[in-house]
Amino acid sequence: MDRRKPPKVSFRWWVDRQIDEARDRGDFDDLPGTGKPLPKPTGNDAATDWVLREVRKGGHDTKALLPPALALKREVQDLPETLAAERAEARVREVVADLNERIRQAYLNHHTGPPLTVALVDVEEAVQDWRRSRAAS
Repeated sequence: MDRRKPPKVSFRWWVDRQIDEARDRGDFDDLPGTGKPLPKPTGNDAATDWVLREVRKGGHDTKALLPPALALKREVQDLPETLAAERAEARVREVVADLNERIRQAYLNHHTGPPLTVALVDVEEAVQDWRRSRAAS
């Protein structure tokens, strides 16, 4: 019986794969600045800093750059703020149920990148927190 550990998948490999898939889908076709050189580094800039600036300048959400495990974790962290914008309890329950379903699917589907460590959100607890926040404001 072979008891060797499976090889670890690097984050860089995951990013490269996402870029390759996006290129294959044509997501990079006809982008502004295509064919132009990148700006010269100022010495304290990293490539990721430049990407983040460009994404923000375009009015896009930088959360889209996160791997699935981190994006779900961030979404759970931001849930109280997300729910605060909702006006109806039924909608609060829908938002939490949708998030929980995506968490379940992430655990069921093989994914690359960092390990998934986020737990399901207790719907009733989220509703109670939402009610308390509405009563306070």
